[in-house]
Amino acid sequence: MKQSILVFTIICSFLIMTNCSSDDNITRLETSLISTTYTLNPVTDPSVIGDARIIKNEDASITVNIKLSGTLPGQSNPASLRLNTAAEGGVTAISLTAINGTTGRSTTTFTTFDNGTYVTYEDLLSFDGYIDVRLDSSNPATLLAQGDIGQNELIGNSKTYSLNTRDVDGISGSVKFEERKNGEALARIELTNTIPGTLHPAHIHINTALQSGAIALTFNEIDGDTGISRTNISVLDDGTSFLYADVMDFDGYVNVHLSSTDLGTIIAQGDLGINALTGEFVEYDLNEVDTPGIQGKATFYKRESGDALAVLEIENTIIGDSHPAHIHANDFETTGAILFTFNPVIGETGISQTNVIQLDDATAFGYDDVILINGYINVHESATNLGTIIAQGNIGINAPN
Repeated sequence: MKQSILVFTIICSFLIMTNCSSDDNITRLETSLISTTYTLNPVTDPSVIGDARIIKNEDASITVNIKLSGTLPGQSNPASLRLNTAAEGGVTAISLTAINGTTGRSTTTFTTFDNGTYVTYEDLLSFDGYIDVRLDSSNPATLLAQGDIGQNELIGNSKTYSLNTRDVDGISGSVKFEERKNGEALARIELTNTIPGTLHPAHIHINTALQSGAIALTFNEIDGDTGISRTNISVLDDGTSFLYADVMDFDGYVNVHLSSTDLGTIIAQGDLGINALTGEFVEYDLNEVDTPGIQGKATFYKRESGDALAVLEIENTIIGDSHPAHIHANDFETTGAILFTFNPVIGETGISQTNVIQLDDATAFGYDDVILINGYINVHESATNLGTIIAQGNIGINAPN
């Protein structure tokens, strides 16, 4: 009996070892293939979204599998791989199998471009192109979804700047720069309350919005029906290289205009690059002095460059008046000489905005210097009556705790 058990154990062990050692010889049903997946974003219909998976097959051919949600049953949506970025547009390089609207799926396998040129999976990873899906063959201009691929792929880094209301009430938004694999950028402007049927020109200008400056870069116009503009960013208008990283260091601002025939009307505006506001600010009260009821505040906003934007807001100013304002040395009880001159406070709005870079004697003077200055602010009645102080307050180290 013991001998039979021993024989049975040996047989079982041999079978187990044989079974384990043969795992490597099993033919698997699915082969692990190299692939890259790109997002396809909605264009005209926000419900249509998905992705395109590009697969390297074992025979060196390429398969593109598109998967979309939100397509309509019974429709056939043409798809293609095109040259350039989606923002630029381009001709078809590879015609893909149309998407089945019922399933939202499409599969295409190929080894060449439509012109017969051989293409590899690795070629597509660095390809200057994008995939788009259109409504149907009868409406080829209507885009359902698009996605940049290869060197144009968005890698996840982005920077957004606010575009504030200017000459037309209620229009505001943002401009977002997204970094591409090749170092270029996609700029997407989104505005609310734009005017249907109108195209709004937009540009990057040199300097801060307060200083104003020449046009450095022209965006694609904003569609008033959607409030959106998409522009590929690679060079300035003069041909100088201008990549994603350059946006962060640029001394500039964005203007959005009412129309090409009315560039003087700015509907939205915002500083960018080194002129962008960091969110850090310091605020000082400006109290009434010689004229009852006139008071306000001075707010200094820090820029990325370390400079500051100074905003004076004064209540009950007089329409038609222009009120000079200055930073003086010492506290207001001691009084002192003028150190810095603000842009005058406009009586109609009670507001003054000034870029703060240096004192009147050209000494460097930024945001951090404001906090440490031994000074106070005077707002005067007028240039011809500087002796009448309408608002006043200590700032810097003299500010009350």
